[in-house]
Amino acid sequence: MHIWLGFAVLALVLWGITGVTQKLSTNRISSERSFLWFCWAMVALSAVVLLIARPHWGLARIVVLSAIAGGALNGLGAWTSFRALESGGKASIVISLVSLYPLLTVVLAVAFLGERLTWMQSTGAVTAIAAAILLSIEETPKELSSEGTTATHS
Repeated sequence: MHIWLGFAVLALVLWGITGVTQKLSTNRISSERSFLWFCWAMVALSAVVLLIARPHWGLARIVVLSAIAGGALNGLGAWTSFRALESGGKASIVISLVSLYPLLTVVLAVAFLGERLTWMQSTGAVTAIAAAILLSIEETPKELSSEGTTATHS
């Protein structure tokens, strides 16, 4: 197995568990407080990485700005996902939808980085969009009650 695949699978597991912990926290505290605790955890984790990695600081401005922009966008994405969960979104739907962000990455990589997709990759992207649409469809309380009424009369 390639080492990158191992890290990718580990990220999948960690982010999968994260969706449940985010919903648990936003059920009990505001999205803002949950996000602040998220940030504190990131600061602590960053300190550990800093001690272990001993990074080289002589970086070009564009590299630093890209890293800062990536961190800021990641943080805003986390906060808005907390807001979605706090606003009544089901974890199974919210996390599934926000986890489709790679589709935007694919579009931007094709448009700005000159990357190309195979037929199979394009089919996967279209399937993911279909999945997002299907996941986001929820029955309204009226539909649920009429189904329950129908079921009791039959």
